[in-house]
Amino acid sequence: MKQIKIQCPAKINLTLKITGKREDGFHNIESIMQTINLFDYLTISIEENSKLEINLSGTSDEIPYNEKNLVYKAVLVFAERTNIQPYKINVVIEKNIPVAAGLAGGSTDAAGTLYGLNKLFGELLNHKELHELCAKLGSDLNLCLEGGRQRASGRGETLEPLAFEKFIVSLIKPINLGISAKEAYTKFSAKNKDASRQMFVNDLEWAVINDYEELQEIKKLYPEAVMSGSGSTYFSIGTEFKKDNNFWIKNNLETIPYGVKEV
Repeated sequence: MKQIKIQCPAKINLTLKITGKREDGFHNIESIMQTINLFDYLTISIEENSKLEINLSGTSDEIPYNEKNLVYKAVLVFAERTNIQPYKINVVIEKNIPVAAGLAGGSTDAAGTLYGLNKLFGELLNHKELHELCAKLGSDLNLCLEGGRQRASGRGETLEPLAFEKFIVSLIKPINLGISAKEAYTKFSAKNKDASRQMFVNDLEWAVINDYEELQEIKKLYPEAVMSGSGSTYFSIGTEFKKDNNFWIKNNLETIPYGVKEV
């Protein structure tokens, strides 16, 4: 049996503007994304088997450990691309990034799975091919694979590296509120695009904030805070959030110049 441990960083959207609807149903975006030092950890092990077998487990009771998980899908697309069957592949997910939070928790785990499997199987795919699989699975995987500060366009899979800036980031999220990307983008499409949209750094924050008192409370307490991705996490640069039992809070995180990697 061979085993590897992968560190998978969260990301924040420093800006997020939606530029139009695509024929495939997704939206085109322009976003400056940045990885930060909040990590999930994957322990991936492989052993020869009579058939391809995928087993997921982990520390969170908020995610599925079956074919609905992006990690499972990542194993499948890697196996199909490289013809590595038959193997038994086990992935243990140590979850520290909140779920449905706009921090790319699922995407970074899937990118880490592709990266880790490629290491375990002796670099069957080059970096460009890994990015192709990332783009196939979702919009944020490419950023999580590459890391650092990137200008993302298209669905989010097209990256342009930007000069890295190190700074302190704090996060705040309502404890019992998660917002799916599908919900946020659907609400954006349904809204009348009035002038109030220009007041927001993140178009998806503009789309969802009026529907959730918890988000309005964060904005009232911390007017400079910005929602990341489709929410429901907000971030602040250089300002700490005060302890509050209604919110999950992580203060004094840092930006990092890398994506998923072996530890």
